[in-house]
Amino acid sequence: MTKLPLALSAALVLAAPLAASSATPPADLVIWGGPIYTAVDAKPKVEAVAVRAGRIAYAGGKAGAQAMVGPQTKVVDLKGAALFPGFTDAHAHLDGIGDRELTLNLEGSKSAAEVTERLRAYIAEHHPAGTIVGRGWIETGWPEHRFLQKEDLDRVAPDQPVILTRADGHALTANSAALKAAHIDAATKDPFGGQVLKGADGQPTGMLVDNAKALVGALEPRPSREGRLARFRAAFKVETAYGWTGVHSMSVNMADVPLLEELDKSGEASLRVYNMVDYAGAGPLFASGPRQTPDGRITTRGIKLYMDGALGSRGAALFEPYSDAPSITGTFITQPAVMREALKKALASGIQVSTHAIGDKGNATALDLYEEAFKADPAKGASGRWRIEHAQIIRPVDIPRFHADHVIASMQPSHAIGDFHFAKARLGEARLKGAYAWQSLLKSGAVVVGGSDAPVERGAPLIEFYAAVARKDLKGYSDADWHPEEKLSRAQALKLFTASAAYARFAEKDLGTISVGKRADFSGFSVDLMTAPEAEIPKGHAVLTVVDGQVVYDKR
Repeated sequence: MTKLPLALSAALVLAAPLAASSATPPADLVIWGGPIYTAVDAKPKVEAVAVRAGRIAYAGGKAGAQAMVGPQTKVVDLKGAALFPGFTDAHAHLDGIGDRELTLNLEGSKSAAEVTERLRAYIAEHHPAGTIVGRGWIETGWPEHRFLQKEDLDRVAPDQPVILTRADGHALTANSAALKAAHIDAATKDPFGGQVLKGADGQPTGMLVDNAKALVGALEPRPSREGRLARFRAAFKVETAYGWTGVHSMSVNMADVPLLEELDKSGEASLRVYNMVDYAGAGPLFASGPRQTPDGRITTRGIKLYMDGALGSRGAALFEPYSDAPSITGTFITQPAVMREALKKALASGIQVSTHAIGDKGNATALDLYEEAFKADPAKGASGRWRIEHAQIIRPVDIPRFHADHVIASMQPSHAIGDFHFAKARLGEARLKGAYAWQSLLKSGAVVVGGSDAPVERGAPLIEFYAAVARKDLKGYSDADWHPEEKLSRAQALKLFTASAAYARFAEKDLGTISVGKRADFSGFSVDLMTAPEAEIPKGHAVLTVVDGQVVYDKR
């Protein structure tokens, strides 16, 4: 098995023992009746767990747990389902997950024509006023063989502004009414870090990439305070039903942090949230330093930066041109001078940094800038647990730099099983060698954590786990270009979403394994992830979600 980094290994070794004496007061909660996996190498499986005051009081044989059952103890029978340490989505966008539930959802659209029809049906059902917004389309596999264009939207909304964002969030298509309202025409120049795509006639196609999205930003509706709260309530419901006990929420609007804290105070925060605030609005965080609610449910400790764009919209920064677009090498979204200043401030103030980087040049440049910043204080650099989010396309020569620089690779397995259907066209065969290189990063000694990037992807933990261990699409397809040698063992995949995810948020003493003394966060699934045939894994579902010893979802 790949060795964990020294700091993470030490934390697990020093964790409280798996079992406590049976001569203790009754437990609040006891769980048994199915395989229970601890994510602790020394004792990976137990028969039962017991919880008292929100923390694990026992993990061992069923008889020991039985001795802790009192008159008020809640006993949960798994009925054969499998229990794990609480699964954490180490990269998601909580506000976007909520928005997906409350606005026009275009996931799964099989063509531009289907997007048009979904838009038509949405207008007919909701009669929306103002600008219509939606998200989730992706042109991969469409029979039109092109991006969504303004004409697709004009057919059903010729006069009302419409803005439909691509699934990756790095591009959108605006209809003619929106382009006109934003004064975007043939004369509009590309902003830094963005592209206004234009057709052969020189007119905008409606597709705005990365920083060019801001050109229509003023047209998008601004949710009210109640609307923002509704968004988070919807996200909590979705995430706990999937079996997630925690989320590392990315690109958080600093103004939303007090709302999340308010929801926690009122008892509505059923999910453990670790916020990485968008750097543009992070002034208050730098002024106050890291903050956390009294129960530890909502933590805000880091900033999120963007090095480059996305592979699908050809915004990821590459050293060499795109194989299917020889005039394009991608885009830096943030100027290096701005990055340097942000990293300097973060290092000085103890703020954790997460930087989006997808292309090989994007990743190499992010590592260069991290190394440059760490020279000012090597000790803080080594202990800061800075992260690169996605780390999708890496030159093999740059893989060892993650371990050498103490940089965490925060990766989303489902990106690989979706992207590989078009990645070869974008990158060519040679560059796939360093693409989605989970196993190579682990073997180099790096910490790798797993997430979903929802709502870019569906956000289901079983899909992410399946992608990590199978490295096949959901129909079971892969080939040599998918580099099956990069898939993970099941034990490695489990740690991606548990022990390593806890380490990535400085919480390995409280979270990540089923060990006595740790917070009682558990995820129960209908399928045994450690033994089931891999094709059965994504067919399962969550049956139990427990946060701080509280059952927040139960579908046994």
